[in-house]
Amino acid sequence: MVNEERARAVAAACDVPLVILDSERRIVAASESAAQALGDREPGRRLAEEQAAAHPGLLVLFLESAPEFSAYQELRAGFTAAVSHELRTPLARLLVLLESATLPGSDVTELMEQARQEVEQARELIDDVLFLGELETGREVVSLGRTRAEPIVKEVVASFAERADHAEIALDVRTGGDVELPLRPRMLRVVLENLLANAIRYAGQGSTCIVEVAESADGSRLVVSDDGKGVDTADVQRLFERFYRGDQARTSRGTGLGLAIVKHVITAAGGEIEATSEPGQGLSVSARFPRG
Repeated sequence: MVNEERARAVAAACDVPLVILDSERRIVAASESAAQALGDREPGRRLAEEQAAAHPGLLVLFLESAPEFSAYQELRAGFTAAVSHELRTPLARLLVLLESATLPGSDVTELMEQARQEVEQARELIDDVLFLGELETGREVVSLGRTRAEPIVKEVVASFAERADHAEIALDVRTGGDVELPLRPRMLRVVLENLLANAIRYAGQGSTCIVEVAESADGSRLVVSDDGKGVDTADVQRLFERFYRGDQARTSRGTGLGLAIVKHVITAAGGEIEATSEPGQGLSVSARFPRG
């Protein structure tokens, strides 16, 4: 009863479409916006999974314990603040660029190109936020069978070849031909694209990035490593946090969500992920999956 009262209090204070269900998917509480989306919020009514999926903006939580709701409120507030902060930066730069374009003698073509890049940065951030939200609410399925890794690894690496050449970074693929990973093809692409983009952005000129897929008696692993600049020891343990950037990363473009998305995909598929690095000795990100 106490937990249900706390659930109703949380839902009443929530300004996003939130519905809280019990273990049998019966509605315990719903926010005002969720009630409007669903048509009603009558407690005790069962909300089937397909019904919830029909409302893409709906956030579903299951009633467990009161501390979970407190943690949810804290997480939501922190995430909202972080997104707001990250969006302000490209928008502020965009405003300056547009104002500069009105000044006499300004290079309008160059300023418009820079403005376009700022809009693209904001778009990427919004896309990543929405995608991470889909992952966390279970709308985007991560693991559905097993996928032979080699063809997708080669496809993704090939798509990054031009970007790597421009950054003067060599790409090397090392795969066992029949190794399978417990990820949908799309999720494997998401992981590889984010890890390769991270390596190309930060490893530094003259580095080599190696993508390795292998299998052992314990299971399978996917490793993306480079021999570049590396990461400060204090930053390594925080690489998978949302929006976290070390000193080096703050000077580069990026949404700050790529590695957070990678971690969520890997752990949702039952795997473990680890980053190891030292300054000047490159960065290695290793995802390990137990034998299924």
